[in-house]
Amino acid sequence: METESEPYVRLTTLRQVHQAVADLNTARSLADTLQTVAEGVVNGLGYELAAVNLVRPDGDLVVAAVAGSASAEAFLSGRVGSRVSWERRLSMGERWGELRFIPYTEGWVLDDDDVPQWRTTGPAPRFPDEWHPMDRLLAPLYSAGSAGGELLGVISVDRPRNGRRPGAWGREALQMYAFQSAIAISNAKLRADMQRALVRLEREQQALRASEESFRQAFEYAPSGMAIAELGGDQHGRLHRANDALCRLLGRPASQMRRYSFSDLVHPEDIGTLLRTSAEGGRAELRLRRRDDTFVWVSLRNSVVADAADGPIYLLTHVEDIEDRKRHELQLAHRASHDSLTGLPNSAELRARLSARLCGRPPGSETHATADHGPFGRLDGFDEVAGVGDPFGGPFGEPLGIPGVVPGGDGVYGHDRAPDPLADGRPTGGYRPADYGLGDYGLGDYPGGDAAGYDHRDHHVHTVPLDEHSDEGDKGLAVLFCDLDGFKSINDRFGHHTGDAVLIEVARRLSSGVRDGDTVARLGGDEFVVLADGLGRADAEDLAVRLRNAIIPPIRVDGRAVRVGASFGIGWAGCGMSADEVLRSADQRMYVEKRSRARTGRRAG
Repeated sequence: METESEPYVRLTTLRQVHQAVADLNTARSLADTLQTVAEGVVNGLGYELAAVNLVRPDGDLVVAAVAGSASAEAFLSGRVGSRVSWERRLSMGERWGELRFIPYTEGWVLDDDDVPQWRTTGPAPRFPDEWHPMDRLLAPLYSAGSAGGELLGVISVDRPRNGRRPGAWGREALQMYAFQSAIAISNAKLRADMQRALVRLEREQQALRASEESFRQAFEYAPSGMAIAELGGDQHGRLHRANDALCRLLGRPASQMRRYSFSDLVHPEDIGTLLRTSAEGGRAELRLRRRDDTFVWVSLRNSVVADAADGPIYLLTHVEDIEDRKRHELQLAHRASHDSLTGLPNSAELRARLSARLCGRPPGSETHATADHGPFGRLDGFDEVAGVGDPFGGPFGEPLGIPGVVPGGDGVYGHDRAPDPLADGRPTGGYRPADYGLGDYGLGDYPGGDAAGYDHRDHHVHTVPLDEHSDEGDKGLAVLFCDLDGFKSINDRFGHHTGDAVLIEVARRLSSGVRDGDTVARLGGDEFVVLADGLGRADAEDLAVRLRNAIIPPIRVDGRAVRVGASFGIGWAGCGMSADEVLRSADQRMYVEKRSRARTGRRAG
């Protein structure tokens, strides 16, 4: 039996505790450490049974290791006791320093709680310090070594080999061992957490590398253009990377692409659209410059890639070639607004252009001088008066498209003799007044013009019709209604093929005989209309004579020469008139002129 007066017993116990603690440092995992703690109680401290109850993340305690009895290990391992029941046990019984001893005389109240235990029975003790099978001795494990730290678990021991309750030396030994065990368990948990963190980090890095490789391959080998651009800072918009599809689309090597931003490559008309899209993300359709200085229509889809801490980092841009679609759209728009035979603006387009030029309010009590508007309806000195450029002109001197007019425009507000947008096989698109803050000029209906016909409130230049009382220097918007003479006989005699060829040639001659800013339209059949702004009465009459003389020369069709004449009626457009009223007036004048001429004068041959 152990007695405190036997130094050699204490020395032996101390050696055993030292060995048990040394064994704790050899354990490799948390499970090994817990099992070593339980075995150290049995092998080093002289108890026949020990269990280590470990605190789980949810606060309850699970039996994580058992030593001393295979039956007890099979019965107890993995069982869970609630934190409430364990707190109750640790708060009752006798306090032996950090240990808790619950004698069998008090432990009966714990028989029905949910703490796992190995129950045995036995007779009453024969002497005061004899161990009873229902006695309970608990050694709490704290992270700080004492009750002030976080509870890590509880070592429960049973059946001392000498059959006695431990004395002062045995209690001290168990408490010292529990202190060292808590350190070992804390270290093991830390190592386990670090290992899990390292494994998780490695998996995340592998996933990141796989994701980066997937992105790289998707970026590089995407069938459509992809680009990564800087967002913010001094290098805002500069391209970091461009994939092979984008380089091929723009005809530029990747090394050259890194010198540019999209603002360097975009068409001047589309720079505003690009800036709005870049700042907000989203989608836009615009034109980019190729290496050969031609432009290609593309659709940009931008995604702002952001970091939760640092904000936006860069812009990922998907560039899709929409050249064919834009070409088709322009073709459809052209077909809808132009005559399929001659390529001239059709009747609907002519009326739309007239309506856009004329406001609904006729000149009233104010004096509206018929100032020289120029070929695009622009007043001299307009820049100084309004503070903006030509209301029908672009910021680079090109004519603008207006509502109801095909983008790019032609005729009075466009360029009837400008290169066909489809002539070189590539759509070029048109200007939009709204893009430059100009609004829809010429569509207002407000009072209050000045002596030059300029309305300060709606930026509209009033159009005033000329009449026999107009001064010689007055200018206006002339409407020349042309009807061919002798065309029906050609059609009846030689067939529609010859008639169509004649109409095509007449359209060409009319277009060649007007200024760049004038409009030549075909109303239908053999009727044509010319809109010419900025002309006086004598100018309009001279223009009619020149156009009639241009039509008279023979037209060769399939080796045969045919001739037609032309009758012209000159009308004048003015604000307050509808497009139909203007055309009807010119048509009536044309018939007056046709009837007044002798038949030999109407036919040129």
